[in-house]
Amino acid sequence: MKKLAISLLVIIAIIGAAVFWLSGNLDGLIKDAIAKYGSAMTQAKVSVDEVKIAPVDGKGTLGNLVIGNPAGFKTRHAMKLGRIDVDIDIASVTRDVILVRRIAIVAPDINYEMGSATTNFDAILKNIAAYLGPAGSKQEKAGTKLIVEELTIRQARAQASAALLGDKAVSVTLPDITLKNLGKAKGGITPGELGQEVARALTAKLVSAVNFDRLLKSTDGAAGKAGSAI
Repeated sequence: MKKLAISLLVIIAIIGAAVFWLSGNLDGLIKDAIAKYGSAMTQAKVSVDEVKIAPVDGKGTLGNLVIGNPAGFKTRHAMKLGRIDVDIDIASVTRDVILVRRIAIVAPDINYEMGSATTNFDAILKNIAAYLGPAGSKQEKAGTKLIVEELTIRQARAQASAALLGDKAVSVTLPDITLKNLGKAKGGITPGELGQEVARALTAKLVSAVNFDRLLKSTDGAAGKAGSAI
């Protein structure tokens, strides 16, 4: 019994040390993971300047998260997020499924660009899907999973541009987005699947707010009238 008690104390001490180390290094781990896996999934440079997560209650912020564009697009980035507020269940960070109570994104700077054949957001979605692989694949099942109780995107503005429009861009305001219980029904989703859900929601709002065909036609018509006047 004495040996068993000592063994249990050792195990508890190891677990406690692991939790202490993880909480102390959580900011750096999240920052590195965002840059590494975000870039791999989107096939675009992803970076974040600052990550601050309080080890006591799991509340924190991410500062200046930038998602670049895949090859073939000219705008400087697809999306720039000045501030993201997060609320993580800190007790869950050592488990297989991490519970994220809230992710709040306010006033993201979005560039919605039509390339030669597709938009930058469609290209990002395609790249994430290729990274995840077919449903049920090892890639999809691997690694820590997440449940996000609420994710909101508010006051988003987008600059819509196309190669045929030259340097001109049209500014549009997007409706707010609220997604709830992401991954809950499946017992958790991978960070890649979470990125896919967010990209899909944003793409749907962008498609309904910007009609590139109509925009290009109106531009061609204006150019034709200007030519006749000249």
